[in-house]
Amino acid sequence: MAQYELLLPKMGESVAEATVIKWVKQPGDSIDLDDTILEIATDKVDSEVPSPVAGKLVKQLFAADEVAQVGDVIAIIETGGGETATIEAPVVEKPIAEEKIETIPGIAQLPSENTTVATDFSSSDRFYSPLVKSIAAQENISLAELDAIKGSGADGRLNKDDLLDYITNKIGASPILTKTAIITAPTPPTNQTAENKAGSAPVVNKTSTTSVSGGDEIIEMDRMRKLIADHMVMSKTTSPHVTSFVEADVTNMVLWRNKVKNSFEKRENEKITFTPIFVEAVAKAIKDFPMINVSVNGTQIIKKRDINIGMAAALPSGNLIVPVIRNADQLNLVGLTKAVNDLAARARNSKLKPDETQGGTFTLTNVGSFGNVMGTPIINQPQVAILAVGAIKKKPAVLETEHGDVIAIRHMMFLSLSYDHRVVDGSLGGMFVRRVADYLESWDLNREI
Repeated sequence: MAQYELLLPKMGESVAEATVIKWVKQPGDSIDLDDTILEIATDKVDSEVPSPVAGKLVKQLFAADEVAQVGDVIAIIETGGGETATIEAPVVEKPIAEEKIETIPGIAQLPSENTTVATDFSSSDRFYSPLVKSIAAQENISLAELDAIKGSGADGRLNKDDLLDYITNKIGASPILTKTAIITAPTPPTNQTAENKAGSAPVVNKTSTTSVSGGDEIIEMDRMRKLIADHMVMSKTTSPHVTSFVEADVTNMVLWRNKVKNSFEKRENEKITFTPIFVEAVAKAIKDFPMINVSVNGTQIIKKRDINIGMAAALPSGNLIVPVIRNADQLNLVGLTKAVNDLAARARNSKLKPDETQGGTFTLTNVGSFGNVMGTPIINQPQVAILAVGAIKKKPAVLETEHGDVIAIRHMMFLSLSYDHRVVDGSLGGMFVRRVADYLESWDLNREI
């Protein structure tokens, strides 16, 4: 029987690794052509890995939550042929840079030696993931020690949690909780003394307990929420945020959309929302003020050639993801509408490709879709600005006419721009968001599309 080595496929130019989320097929399961074998995650995009052959899954080489590099053998599939073969993944040119090591909470506080031991893993018959190897090297754990640690992964493989538990027990430090940690108040025995009651303390465990003191519930963050949390904290510590606000009269824009939406949907089989209109206005304003389309590298300002606008999209889980419309300034309104609808639909159905959330130079978020009139968004690093558009509300407004000022009911909305004050001053930030509002306010009611 032939054995095929399934490689982690290439998932985009900027993607070099992925985390195994879940194995859909288990060792011994039959596999048909194009059956999903496992689910993987890159940044905030989840993907499925289909089988290029039919056969039986023999071995899983990465456990859940372990990181695999593009081109790594991730599974062995037994087929009906007569020799071993490899399912080749597209060639990926990995960047020549220091390997990025995942940060494990609590490791920085553990005692460590001034030198590390370079371990030769080639002499072991046991498989160790790159993350396990890096932790072992950092903690000076020998190969003999690793081989002696009992693993809880598939086929007895040693995973990150097994190694961290070993390190904790070896050093005698406080436990490093990488799984769900629930805090519960213990129920004292009926014969407990007053002294024991006074000395009782909360218990930390890894059970399935879901409440504290019988009422509160602790929910462990999912993988995406952890990524979002880390990214938001990093952004606030990296960039001094400033937010400028503008109120815009978008009556003409609203009336125009109401006029064309039915005919547009009939002709293009697409619904036209306000989002592509906002994207078009932002792209025009960026061309007027290109220094808003930059990123920062130390003391260097990198001025971006392309205008790639990310649009924050809400997922059914409540999390947000930011697919990117590339070269948005080169698309007309029909093209922007199709791009917006396509990315939003595939984001909701977890069908985005990893590259489609990369390379953004500016981000737009619509807080109005939640009924909010304005917001102070956090910059999507390494960008330097993000625009929030609020809900469109009918309000009385003063209009200047040739016969004098009048009060009329108008469609009004707030735009709020958060920007990195290291490189974007108040004048640039204020003029930019004002220019976006100007493009929306000057909308042509007779525009053809």
